[in-house]
Amino acid sequence: MSSVKDVIIIGGGAAGFFAAINIAEKHPELSVAILERGKEGLQKVKISGGGRCNVTHAEFIPSELVHNYPRGEKELLGPFHKFMTGDTIAWFEERGVALKIEDDGRMFPASNSSQTIIDCFLYEAKKHKVEILYNHAVKNIEALEQGFTIETSQGTFETGKMVLATGSNPKVWKLLENLGHTIVKPVPSLFTFDINDKRIKDIPGVVAKDVQVKILGTTLESEGPLLITHVGMSAPAILKLSAFGAVELAQMNYNFNIEINFIGLDATACLEKLKDCKQEEAKKNVVNLALFNLPKRLWKQLVLAAHIDENERWANLNKAQLEALTNQLTSAVFKVTGKSTFKDEFVTAGGIDLKEVNFKTFESRRIPNLYFAGEVLNIDAVTGGFNFQNAWTSAYIASESIVLR
Repeated sequence: MSSVKDVIIIGGGAAGFFAAINIAEKHPELSVAILERGKEGLQKVKISGGGRCNVTHAEFIPSELVHNYPRGEKELLGPFHKFMTGDTIAWFEERGVALKIEDDGRMFPASNSSQTIIDCFLYEAKKHKVEILYNHAVKNIEALEQGFTIETSQGTFETGKMVLATGSNPKVWKLLENLGHTIVKPVPSLFTFDINDKRIKDIPGVVAKDVQVKILGTTLESEGPLLITHVGMSAPAILKLSAFGAVELAQMNYNFNIEINFIGLDATACLEKLKDCKQEEAKKNVVNLALFNLPKRLWKQLVLAAHIDENERWANLNKAQLEALTNQLTSAVFKVTGKSTFKDEFVTAGGIDLKEVNFKTFESRRIPNLYFAGEVLNIDAVTGGFNFQNAWTSAYIASESIVLR
């Protein structure tokens, strides 16, 4: 015998809980249930931001906020005018969760613990009588004339309205294909670059602040801080490229060359600066005098890569050596041979084709009474709280749309 609910949310993550709570709060007369395949929910919330939960980002202009979404930029502009960062902050603060802004714009709970967000969601869900059913893996979804039948590992459910908030779940995408939706093939979005190069091999942990990076053979480029890791390179300059180039880099099988300008100056300006230093600091060792505010360990490796001896003085540098050092500083080429997951951020490009979604309501254009929230859609963002903001916005608008009908 089927269990009947007014609204069923499939997926007990950030978007699923946010949708369920907002629906139940606005319409307490509705029976609302979350079906979660795991033994507990909100796992991504738990590990996000190193266990602190990067709730959103302090960007309050919709037209600026959308630039952080390689897929979904155009579609999210309207929704962000309805519910965005300021609304997110207010929603949590009204429920006793204060948020704080860090120097880079990321926003976290003032408690510095993701458990604060989880506790808030669990409390609100209980308060508004949302039924949370764990260990309920969805096996099949059938669209009926007036709703849906959902077959799970622990029984069958019937509902008039359904919200899919399952993230990047290939099994659910397959069920949606069977219902007539188009799925854009998923590829990883946020990842670091694997690079085996002696210039960076022995200096993990070094950060170059204002770096420009290009992927050769493409139009992809970015700028920002760059972190040298044990396996290659990371930080915003790299992560932006991985997000905006997700599809293209997958087609390259993650084998390509990058060109890095470590100092933000062109070759001519750099060479002039080096010539000045040759005159003014003639007696000093080149490796000991790091220019352009570069970290000393990185400067040393670039000097050695320019075939300048460790004991060489500035006075002794010839034209070829100055040009070689200029090249290392302004257009150093590194070979990328693979990718690594960025911390615990499992972000995927791919999902439901955005043309098949009404972004005024987040309802399916193919199947009435079916709504979407979060990364089940072909929407993803750079790191910094933007993926969660998409979850809150889509879930909130879906909840509004459901109760308005």
